[in-house]
Amino acid sequence: QVQLVESGGGLVQAGGSLRLSCAASGRTFSSAAMGWFRQAPGKEREFVATSGGNKYYSDSVKGRFTISRDNAKNTVYLQMNSLKPEDTAVYYCAADFPPFRYSSSGKPSEYDYWGQGTQVTVSS
Repeated sequence: QVQLVESGGGLVQAGGSLRLSCAASGRTFSSAAMGWFRQAPGKEREFVATSGGNKYYSDSVKGRFTISRDNAKNTVYLQMNSLKPEDTAVYYCAADFPPFRYSSSGKPSEYDYWGQGTQVTVSS
C-alpha cells in the first residue's frame, strides 16, 4: 500500500510563490513516476506536471511551475511561481508504478495512488 501526503498549500497573493511537497511511503519511491494534479470547484481534475523518466507540464503552468523530487527523502515537490487567481484549486499528488502508463496527456487514470490534497488559494 502506498501513502501520499501533500503539504505546503495556503493563501497567497497573485504573483507570489508556494512550494508544495508530497511525502510518499509504502513502496520504492524512486521507481515511481510522480504527478501533480489540481481540481477547482465545479471542474474536472486537471493535469499539472509529472516527473518520471521524462518531465511534462501542462501549458497553463509551463514556465511558472517546476516539479522536482528527492528520492532520498521520498518526496516530490511542486515549486509554483508567478501564481494567478486561476491557479486556485486543491492540489493532489499521484504515483504511477511500473509498468508505467503516465504520459504527456496527464490523464488521472494513468496513476495508481493519490494523496488527500492540499488547498491553494491565490487572491487577486
